[in-house]
Amino acid sequence: MKTYKIIGLMSGTSLDGLDLAYCHIWENKGTWHFDIKETKSVKYSLEMLNTLKNAISLSAEKLIELHNTYGTWLGEQTSIFINENNLEVDYIASHGHTTHHRPEMGLTFQVGSAQHLANSTGIKVIADFRTNDLALGGQGAPLVPIGDRMFFNEFEFCLNLGGISNISFEVKDKRIAYDIGLANMILNYITRKVDLEYDEDGKLARSGSINIEMLGQLNSLKYYLLPHPKSIGYEWFLEEVVPIVEGTEDTIENLLHTSIHHICDKVAQQIQLNYIHKNQRLLITGGGALNSFLIETLQQKLGTTTKVVVPDKIIIEFKEALVFALMGVLRVEQLTNVLSSVTGAKKDSSSGVLFIPN
Repeated sequence: MKTYKIIGLMSGTSLDGLDLAYCHIWENKGTWHFDIKETKSVKYSLEMLNTLKNAISLSAEKLIELHNTYGTWLGEQTSIFINENNLEVDYIASHGHTTHHRPEMGLTFQVGSAQHLANSTGIKVIADFRTNDLALGGQGAPLVPIGDRMFFNEFEFCLNLGGISNISFEVKDKRIAYDIGLANMILNYITRKVDLEYDEDGKLARSGSINIEMLGQLNSLKYYLLPHPKSIGYEWFLEEVVPIVEGTEDTIENLLHTSIHHICDKVAQQIQLNYIHKNQRLLITGGGALNSFLIETLQQKLGTTTKVVVPDKIIIEFKEALVFALMGVLRVEQLTNVLSSVTGAKKDSSSGVLFIPN
């Protein structure tokens, strides 16, 4: 099989910005390999950040307008990335940015028109990775576990701490994965109250203490009682979590400290429920992996049976972009890239739509 030269684009629920990863991906004797050649993160302007954050309340007309303008913007940023690094590119695999996710209603939507992106760059684009799974009765999420299986299967558990926390692991040769719950979404919501994008290294949280009432409210959220497969979106956060934060009168430090204990309680609970063996390892990626207070707190709660592994910064920050690049390659090859054992769909699928530039 040829070596694919592909750019993965990812924008997550934490609204940190756009991640671009230029990857070489190939298969040899049944094993898939990758080499991340170049990466870039583009922070959102305040205007773009607010537009994406409030997209859930836009009219249909304004949402379609955002879909097109954001797709054009993705094309502009990708073209800059290509020109800066003189890249030779076969395909672009774009996740877009999720504005609506209501799997219980069979709904998901990611802004970022792939046709605008393809036309802007002159490169073929694979996008719309979630719709087919929803049409097959699945959640349309999470999608990253296919990459966990193909690229990181030496770890018993893979945990991503982006806007939300999600986990993936193998049970009897089936990949199981689901959204555990909160992660950076609540932390960044709190820090933005004091005009900080995030709590660097968890320093503010480390200096706080637990608010017992708030912790109890967070731990009692009904979502945690649902069986998997399950996934959550920004709508759930606005409806269920924001009222708890806004209804708690306390310092920023204490709000952050409490939230981190909640995040770690729920992650540790899932690891313990799905215990594999005493030397098991947990790979952690996503922005939360850079929060040393969060990582220390999680390791304390897990004890000695599970070793937390934090990889190099490129994998931490660009794993999701890498996996969407992989999903694009698998779609081109017409191979499975969405697992029904993860999403609850009727069957595995090769999902994504190919857009040809004009």
